[in-house]
Amino acid sequence: MECSDTKLIKPNPNISEIVSKLAKVCSLKSIGVFSSELPNLHHLHKPVCNNASVSGNSASVTTDENRSHGQKIHPHPIQVQVPKGEGFCAGLEIMKIFDVVSAIKLAYLELQQAHIPYDMQKVVSADKKVSAELEKLCKFKVEYKEKQCRIAMLNAGRFDRLRSEIKAKEALLGKLKGKNNVKDSKILRLRQELHDLEMVNKNLTEKIKRINKKNESVLSVAKFRDVFEASSMSIHDFAKPMISLMKASGWDLDAAAKWIESEAVYVKRGDKKYAFEAYISRRMFHGVSLRSYDVGDVVKYDDPIEALMENPDSDFSKFCRTKYLLVVHRTMEESFFGNLDHRSLVSGGKHPRTEFYQLFTKMAKWIWVLLGSAATLDPNATMFYADSGSIFSSLHMESVNVEREIAEQGTYKVQFMIMPGFKIGETLVKSQVYISKQS
Repeated sequence: MECSDTKLIKPNPNISEIVSKLAKVCSLKSIGVFSSELPNLHHLHKPVCNNASVSGNSASVTTDENRSHGQKIHPHPIQVQVPKGEGFCAGLEIMKIFDVVSAIKLAYLELQQAHIPYDMQKVVSADKKVSAELEKLCKFKVEYKEKQCRIAMLNAGRFDRLRSEIKAKEALLGKLKGKNNVKDSKILRLRQELHDLEMVNKNLTEKIKRINKKNESVLSVAKFRDVFEASSMSIHDFAKPMISLMKASGWDLDAAAKWIESEAVYVKRGDKKYAFEAYISRRMFHGVSLRSYDVGDVVKYDDPIEALMENPDSDFSKFCRTKYLLVVHRTMEESFFGNLDHRSLVSGGKHPRTEFYQLFTKMAKWIWVLLGSAATLDPNATMFYADSGSIFSSLHMESVNVEREIAEQGTYKVQFMIMPGFKIGETLVKSQVYISKQS
């Protein structure tokens, strides 16, 4: 039966037409029933609604060709699946629809029963019930369409806002792309400028190297002073990791400093680091003599390990081997690394590429260059020491812990020497000492 969107169906007195339309709606076949069986139809189960499915009971009717045989009508439950994605409210609406359909079926059965035997009042009553239920069904249809129209209008508004937002985002994206293109062009230009500068620097570096090679043989006292300062700094740089390893290995640093300089008096407790620098310096300069030799084979390498690999049997290689075994005692090395691998390799004429050994070779390089340069500048060059306990003299000593102006004003005592001094011709390079106020 068709229903209008705007107008509800009125009751129709034409019973045959109503029966025909009901047959289309309910998809049922006419059967004979007895009025005595009608109360059983009211015991149908109510439908259950959840988010996934709705189950409702509807009367199912069997046919029989001979209406004179009174057959009972047994309602059978029908499982109704709610479309996935519908919410709880949609499930309730479907439940209501199924309730109306079930009521239509029951009214239709009452209408059939009113025909056998024919009872005019029951027919009219059943007809009214059928019409009322059909009106409810049409109301559901009208409400559903109105709801769909409202949803469509809301969605249209949302789509308009989304389109506006998309257009704004696209406009912003276009601006950002434009800025990005400008920056990409700037990056390319800067990269080209950087490449040009690198090429210029490379050419200048090559020129400087060529000039340095020409002047390598030209030594001067000023250059010797630079080598002296580099040697002193390299001892300081090697002492720092050695002290850190001693501390990490559980050494008593106070006891170790006391063992190195037993009579020393320190201005500050942190000054005990100079005792370790004095220990390293004493071992590095122990037993050496000033003699002239070519230091160019070592100076040309930034990494002294490369010089050792290039000439494993050179005098510099032998110097590194001898001094490492003298500076780093076997007990010290074993406590640092848990093994004597460095010692074994160095004793065998090899040089490990470890950070610790590289720092040592850097220090050894500068001291090697210092000793060779002194004798090359002056065959009669001498190396002198400052004795512990002597009075500090600024003429041939330089303090590492007290400023020169302050040291010259008072009487200070040399606690120990860190770097020896050198006399080259008429030039005196002062020794470095640790001093404290004489009591």
